[in-house]
Amino acid sequence: MHVKCVCRDCTETDILASLQPLVDSDAWEMANLWMLPVPLSHPRQNSQRTNGVDYMQLLHNGLKSIYSICLALDCCDCLARMCRRTKELKARTVWLGHPEKCEEKYPKNAIKNQKYNFFTFVPGVLYQQFKFFLNLYFLVVACSQFVPSLKIGYLYTYWAPLGFVMAVTMVREAVDEVRRYQRDKEMNSQLYSKLTFSPHLFLFLSHYNVLLQNQRIPADMIFLRTSEKTGSCFIRTDQLDGETDWKLKVAVICTQRLPALGDLFSINAYVYAQKPQLDIHSFEGNFTREDGDPQIHESLSIDHTLWASTIVASGTVIGVVIYTGKETRSVLNTSSPKNKVGLLDLELNRLTKALFLAQVVLSIVMVALQGFVGPWFRNLFRFIVLFSYIIPISLRVNLDMGKSAYGWMIMKDENIPGTVVRTSTIPEELGRLVYLLTDKTGTLTQNEMIFKRLHLGTVSYGTDTMDEIQSHIGQSYAQPQPAQAPKAAAPKVRRSVSSRIHEAVKAIALCHNVTPVYESRANGETESTAAEADQDFSDDNRTYQASSPDEVALVRWTESVGLTLVNRDLTSLQLKTPAGQVLTYYILQIFPFTSESKRMGIIIREETTGDITFYMKGADVAMASIVQYNDWLEEECGNMAREGLRTLVVAKKSLSEEQYTDFENRYNQAKLSIHDRALKVSAVVESLEREMELLCLTGVEDQLQADVRPTLELLRNAGIKIWMLTGDKLETATCIAKSSHLVSRSQDIHVFRSVSNRGEAHLELNAFRRKHDCALVISGDSLEVCLRYYEHEFVELACQCPAVVCCRCSPTQKAQIVHLLKQHTANRTCAIGDGGNDVSMIQAADCGIGIEGKEGKQASLAADFSITQFKHIGRLLMVHGRNSYKRSAALGQFVMHRGMIISTMQAVFSSIFYFASVPLYQGFLMVGYSTIYTMFPVFSLVLDQDVKPEMALLYPELYKDLTKGRSLSFKTFLIWVLISIYQGGILMYGALVLFESEFVHVVAISFTALILTELLMVALNIRTWHWLMVLAEFFSLGCYIASLAFLNEYFDLGFITTPAFLWKVSVITVVSCLPLYIIKYLKRKFSPPSYSKLSS
Repeated sequence: MHVKCVCRDCTETDILASLQPLVDSDAWEMANLWMLPVPLSHPRQNSQRTNGVDYMQLLHNGLKSIYSICLALDCCDCLARMCRRTKELKARTVWLGHPEKCEEKYPKNAIKNQKYNFFTFVPGVLYQQFKFFLNLYFLVVACSQFVPSLKIGYLYTYWAPLGFVMAVTMVREAVDEVRRYQRDKEMNSQLYSKLTFSPHLFLFLSHYNVLLQNQRIPADMIFLRTSEKTGSCFIRTDQLDGETDWKLKVAVICTQRLPALGDLFSINAYVYAQKPQLDIHSFEGNFTREDGDPQIHESLSIDHTLWASTIVASGTVIGVVIYTGKETRSVLNTSSPKNKVGLLDLELNRLTKALFLAQVVLSIVMVALQGFVGPWFRNLFRFIVLFSYIIPISLRVNLDMGKSAYGWMIMKDENIPGTVVRTSTIPEELGRLVYLLTDKTGTLTQNEMIFKRLHLGTVSYGTDTMDEIQSHIGQSYAQPQPAQAPKAAAPKVRRSVSSRIHEAVKAIALCHNVTPVYESRANGETESTAAEADQDFSDDNRTYQASSPDEVALVRWTESVGLTLVNRDLTSLQLKTPAGQVLTYYILQIFPFTSESKRMGIIIREETTGDITFYMKGADVAMASIVQYNDWLEEECGNMAREGLRTLVVAKKSLSEEQYTDFENRYNQAKLSIHDRALKVSAVVESLEREMELLCLTGVEDQLQADVRPTLELLRNAGIKIWMLTGDKLETATCIAKSSHLVSRSQDIHVFRSVSNRGEAHLELNAFRRKHDCALVISGDSLEVCLRYYEHEFVELACQCPAVVCCRCSPTQKAQIVHLLKQHTANRTCAIGDGGNDVSMIQAADCGIGIEGKEGKQASLAADFSITQFKHIGRLLMVHGRNSYKRSAALGQFVMHRGMIISTMQAVFSSIFYFASVPLYQGFLMVGYSTIYTMFPVFSLVLDQDVKPEMALLYPELYKDLTKGRSLSFKTFLIWVLISIYQGGILMYGALVLFESEFVHVVAISFTALILTELLMVALNIRTWHWLMVLAEFFSLGCYIASLAFLNEYFDLGFITTPAFLWKVSVITVVSCLPLYIIKYLKRKFSPPSYSKLSS
């Protein structure tokens, strides 16, 4: 039933009128609800009054009561929604240089990775702790001790351990939060230059921000002005989208043409920007200048934007802030940090629920054996409290302290220097991983391209023969030599090879979008012309800018062999020869690289000769049908690809003046067409792309991170499936997958065709289903279509692949893939990356690892673990992951055993003494048992290891056993339950059989045997002894022996010094432990675990 709120101007009459139609249909149910006789309006009745009662009036009054209640509830809902509501994202008008004109308040420009604030810390941590059954249970038990009839022992025996647990947890969380706060403060305290007349210390909308080369952009801005003469600049976006290509950005024409920088404050202009959204590849807006006559309107697109977390790669830029803080594209694509809970914690939580069920059943049995006499319900609760040690509160303390110890060991490991544990609650997750999702750029690769191979068809040049190419280039541009007597035909062959090398190198030096930059020009010397700047051409500070690192690698290589790109603008470029001569070429047309065409071209005119040449380079699949027939291109491309090289085919075509004029006319006409402009332009360009002369094939290598190949092989052998998620192009991603051996040489690769609708996705999935044992390569767009229509089928097929490569992935898509794997496979996932675009993926995974490298610290700050090199992940998982999981599993089960054994003794004691709900051990004995007497030896299990680190790295197959969760399961738990019942029964019955006249002797014999049994059981479970373990054993034993002198309240000091006491304790202890030692020996002999076989 829907009742409108009073704040929406609804009256009582309106509400009742809306409810009136319900009377006939629902009155029967309403009457039953109010426990009234059936209303007369119901079809089963015939009159309106019965026994003098007007039921319709009662119904009307009841409906009015409902109305009043609904009004109150709905008003409360409105108030709650007002408190909870998130601010709606809106489009905005940003006045240049006038933040006071902004009508609304916008978020501060700050990074926040904290989970809590000052007010939510305590309630947040308490909620995270008490949502676990274990802690909630002990809170209830501790509170029950305030009730006199339920009180079993001293209050401190229940509240002290619980308070200690909460204190340890809060201190650990507080330390983590303070570290996050300090890291955020460091990032938010970075200083930037700002043009303003106002005294604001922070960046707000409308502020002008001045950014220098290599400076990170702090907020989303519109690009207004640059120091570059061309009115454009390059930015690096690797932190945002993972692409290493430099993006060309164009300043707003109106502001770029202003005579002076100060004129930005004298104009009356504003930017209209669309509301903030996730898409980092699109933007719609307008720039308007109102003080002009007429007004100036300029359309704004993605080319005019400078998104936060990108880096200025060239010149000095000035922008106006349009989005700040959580409204920036980078933050919108980043998920908020969540509290991660390890799988081992969830498993232990389930086991504690099973123990609680056993505890309740045991208590009911005790009360039933009493015959449910007297206040049996109170006795039931007393038994529950009495057996509460079945679920030991020290379990959480020991596990949390163990996690801190594992984190300390990881950070102190000299083999993985610089590793930081930022989330100390999930180190065991490192030992349970099945899926590893990795970024490409900066994670697997160094993002450094090196030219490796030049192939001319008949001859190939590698890194060791580049000096020959340099010699040929030098000869080609040398001054004419005096004529010499002709010799054999060999010089003619050499001249032919020399000519081909010259043409190939020249084509590579001309066909690109690279721009040289000189540091000396960045300091104000931008007005110098190319002719005046000849001395700058030899400047050691020359750097190259380009939209692709491949382009830069090629141009650097031509520089190394003698042909140097020294200057470029929108209309021309200049090359310097080995002899120092500067050659000028005019750029007539340029056709940029696109994912669809897979090639780029340029038409240039040489200044000295006037010759027009069309150069083109691209992927072999695109160029094979364009170049003239040859018999070597396909084979050599395959050879280079197998070496992990990225190949480009270079070709040329000479054009006459008439041919070019005809082309230019058709090209310009196609660009002016309104309908199908892209198709017409493409058709005109393709008319030139016929029978081109094949010049050469180039091979460039993207340098992999150190030891990436052996690390990936190690992870594969460990049974971990690796998915590479990258924002880069499909070809680049495939090439890196091959070169890094993510995809082995024997495996086929299935490239998922681009699909745009349900039918295409269905056909392509069927084609993929027929493939077996092949790696999958899929683009982000196709992935989105598949997940929209065939999510379950796609994930099922992809999970069967040995490796998956997802290219052109947005940050949100990366996180979506992680969620899909967690949802459909129920396996543990790990995400590793180094850029801001990887943060969502890292935070979504069960275990997030950030690499601190060239691309900044954003990923490492948001990650659970931070490493400095990809190769460190091998040791992190194989050694520390294994040890953390194995140790926590042993520690958790042993602590539960420690509680179950004393609860078994209590049950035996109560059953013998007429099922009385009286504690066997009281006061300090119970506190000492779980702390000073047994804590140190039990906690020393965090130093145990079943396999040496070298062995774990040598045999990564051992890791597969960990993912099956056999170290902590219901099977192992039941084994420990049986051990506890056996030992508890032996200890209690033995003490009862052997004790003499006084009951206090039972306590002394059973408690001493219990302590010795626990110490011996710790020794039984240790696989590799550490000197601290030995110290813990003897220290605890010494503490117990020393404390006997002060325990006269519980023990008969005269009895415990007699030989009778010693032999009785010894016999009981031997009977409780010896069978277990024998069973362990037989098991190791006849059914040893896999790690023990390797150790032997």
